[in-house]
Amino acid sequence: MSGNLSQDLSQEQGSPIAEQLPLVEELIPCPDLEQLLIEFAGEDSLLVLDSARQSSSQGHFSYLMCNPLTRTQIQAAELGTDPFLPMREVQARHQIESVPGLPPFQGGFAGLLSYELGRCWEEFPRAPQDEFQLPDFAVGFYDWVIAWDHHQHRAWLIVQGFDESLNAQSYERAIQRCQSVKARTDSVLFDRRGRIDQLPQWNTEPPLPLEALSSAFPLEGYPHIFSNFCKAEFQDRVSQIIEYIYAGDIFQANFSHRLLSRTTSHPAELYLNLRSKNPAPFAGYFGWDDWAVLSASPERFLNVSGSEVETRPIKGTRRRKYVPEADLLTRDELRESEKDQAENVMIVDLLRNDLSRVCLPGSIRVPQLCSVETYETVQHLVSEVRGQLKPDTTVWDLLAASFPGGSITGAPKVRSMEIIAELEPTVRGPYCGCLFYAGLNGEFDSNILIRTFTVRKGWIQFPVGGGIIAQSQPRLEYEETLHKAAGMIAALHS
Repeated sequence: MSGNLSQDLSQEQGSPIAEQLPLVEELIPCPDLEQLLIEFAGEDSLLVLDSARQSSSQGHFSYLMCNPLTRTQIQAAELGTDPFLPMREVQARHQIESVPGLPPFQGGFAGLLSYELGRCWEEFPRAPQDEFQLPDFAVGFYDWVIAWDHHQHRAWLIVQGFDESLNAQSYERAIQRCQSVKARTDSVLFDRRGRIDQLPQWNTEPPLPLEALSSAFPLEGYPHIFSNFCKAEFQDRVSQIIEYIYAGDIFQANFSHRLLSRTTSHPAELYLNLRSKNPAPFAGYFGWDDWAVLSASPERFLNVSGSEVETRPIKGTRRRKYVPEADLLTRDELRESEKDQAENVMIVDLLRNDLSRVCLPGSIRVPQLCSVETYETVQHLVSEVRGQLKPDTTVWDLLAASFPGGSITGAPKVRSMEIIAELEPTVRGPYCGCLFYAGLNGEFDSNILIRTFTVRKGWIQFPVGGGIIAQSQPRLEYEETLHKAAGMIAALHS
């Protein structure tokens, strides 16, 4: 069964059905996201933006889309270039009103911005090693999307009906796409499809040999997981960052090490394990050609609704305890930690500065500062910064002013990124970048790609890191990275 909202709207407004775009079809009963992910796993450029942790106040909407009308890829960012130029041109031609009562993303651009894309706007070195060669930018225009509202337990198929040149819309084209997608969703609902054993074969090229990696040290306690640092070297690098801080170069830098494990599984299967073991409000799955990004991110980067901008930086982490009383004590310890509060406040100040470049003077505020949020394996200190975009300022201007996020770089940002490139031997790639959507209705949302797997060439990468300040202790910083990796390691072994 289904309900055609476009038809309902046309009847209410007295206009012909043929003028009603986007075409909107409610999916009844509400489909299961996991089953649809399996159903569409073999399609081109499948993207799922997933509020897998729906108990969270942030876990409201999820989206699934594939087979974009256009695809844009940039392998390596260059200073002074504008990667968003094609998006700006399309949005200048088409400004579409949202259909009221539906999730905010109703079709448009979506995809991946890798960490090194920041080199378009700031001059900092690229790390010397890049064995996996993922692009800095991979974005599609998605004409249709399945959108869930988890608070209402409802889902809709939304189709805009654009042609491949993104110049014109057609109701007949939208009808054809709607019928095609609906046939797939119905097959899942009524034919009991959508099982793990129905996943298509993943890329079968020979895996990258271990000796081809820039460095690989077995992780203590996990002989099949490798880091690009041994424990002692990681701690030495943290000590170097502390020396930079005392020398006056920076106040804070986010430092990480890359964990690696071999894989032969389909990335969709791994993602379903990850969302089960470590559900998060800003999770996502993105399969593009022969690689995939799978994220259980708890962190929002930027959200834009109307002219209102929101960012929610995370700084400060504690491992969860199994005993409830001990878990409460851990929460209180995190809340009262001067070191963790200092990390968080520094990044809040950095983000206020970034937003001030594109927001109205006097509009930037901090409604939430250093609140504790609890997840499956860790607790975090989270803040919220808001502002109002200046007139005639776009989300692309906002990204250019603030990417990559301050919570995963440091303060001052550019000098921190220079130090990161000096001390981390491999590029970050998707890690610390973002998955995002940018609707033609002006709505925008994005995450910070932490707690993230990247799959390519027979390997899973999952870097972990943290903010280093003057009070940091190298041994504890190393241990914190393993606490952050716990949920991902559990997903690997399930």
